[in-house]
Amino acid sequence: MFKKVLVANRGEIAVRIIRALRELNIASVAVYSEADRDSLHVKMADEAYCIGPYSSTLSYLNIPSIMSVAEISGVEAIHPGYGFLAENAYFADVCESSGIKFIGPSSNVIEVMGDKVRARETVARVGVPVVPGTEENLDNLEKTMEFARKVGYPVIIKATAGGGGKGMRIVNTPEDLEKAIQTAKTEARAAFGNGEVYLEKFVEEPRHIEFQILADEHGNVVHLGERDCSIQRRHQKILEEAPSPVLTDELRKKMGDFAVKAAKSVNYNNVGTVEFLLDKDNNFYFIEMNTRIQVEHPVTEMITSIDIVKEQIKIAAGEKLPFKQKDIVIDGVSLECRINAEDSGRNFIPSPGELKTYIVPGGPGVRVDSGVYQSYQIPPYYDSMVAKLIVWEKDREKALLRMERALKEFVIEGIQTTIPFHLKILENEYFRKGDYNTNFIHRRIEIKD
Repeated sequence: MFKKVLVANRGEIAVRIIRALRELNIASVAVYSEADRDSLHVKMADEAYCIGPYSSTLSYLNIPSIMSVAEISGVEAIHPGYGFLAENAYFADVCESSGIKFIGPSSNVIEVMGDKVRARETVARVGVPVVPGTEENLDNLEKTMEFARKVGYPVIIKATAGGGGKGMRIVNTPEDLEKAIQTAKTEARAAFGNGEVYLEKFVEEPRHIEFQILADEHGNVVHLGERDCSIQRRHQKILEEAPSPVLTDELRKKMGDFAVKAAKSVNYNNVGTVEFLLDKDNNFYFIEMNTRIQVEHPVTEMITSIDIVKEQIKIAAGEKLPFKQKDIVIDGVSLECRINAEDSGRNFIPSPGELKTYIVPGGPGVRVDSGVYQSYQIPPYYDSMVAKLIVWEKDREKALLRMERALKEFVIEGIQTTIPFHLKILENEYFRKGDYNTNFIHRRIEIKD
């Protein structure tokens, strides 16, 4: 096992990793920007080093600075968390070349699965169903228009290197296609430094279902069931639950088997998430694989009692998975609400500032993952997440009641948060019945500008 690990991230995920390291008796090294000098992850780590000014480009994305800290502090491994450098193949390669273990898959796997076109091609070769789409960058307008006509409108343009809705455009008519491609390319280039895009048949009002994968370095791969991540606003997840309220045991096994097959197609190791779209007729299609820990991993931990972050670290240290697929038991229902520093009453504008009051909920089956504390000043430079509120109960109805109670118990003053918006979702009769898809917020929830 490692003796010292650097955490190349900030906020709640850095705190989450440091806690896992401590329970494994591993020393932790934090890195931080000047804006995060007073952050909780800095206070909790055994060692902490400033790596640059507030700009993430000059700090959390600054590979030379991070590697310098790794060398100075004598770490054996680096955990990238999610976001920033977590899916950066070059960073993983630098770690590998420096003799430092990257806690994640190999740089080659990140490169293959990080390119959505190559990922689709790779998993399709082993029989995993994919959404009909182009297999190359959209440089030939005539060919692209012919493909769109063949699969039928609407279609969707996506960035090959992207995520989070960046470089993504839905096109309903042939007249709009050329402009949408150029807009998507421009946005993708600005967001990811890569302007390549591809086109898929747009699956209307699907559910977004993802399967959690664990794979060791000895060829053992299992899935830990699914998460339903369909509650989204502008392609950004807001609320997740596990298991999905619509999957039968038979469909879960079928999708899970394909998720494992997708991981094995690239000799995957460490944790990953295989993402599918599920249409109203229960047809499902692979859309991408995230080669990192997910923001919403706690709901899977709650229903399986498996510490996914610890398993990441142990896998990276060369240990075998301590369980097989038949040992994975799904127990109960878990939901997660992402509490962001945003004013949902004013079109979700950011609301940075001082947390004058911060009282978290508690009680049985309630978990709060956070990187803040009372009097902490939330900076305006990074993701607006304040905390993740996670609950567990034996069935969905009880879990909904517990989440409602916990949200009302959560007291945050000094900034605006998305707590009122989450309560609005929970009160919606369609959500309570489990009748929702990725278009739910647009169709069912009123948002004031």
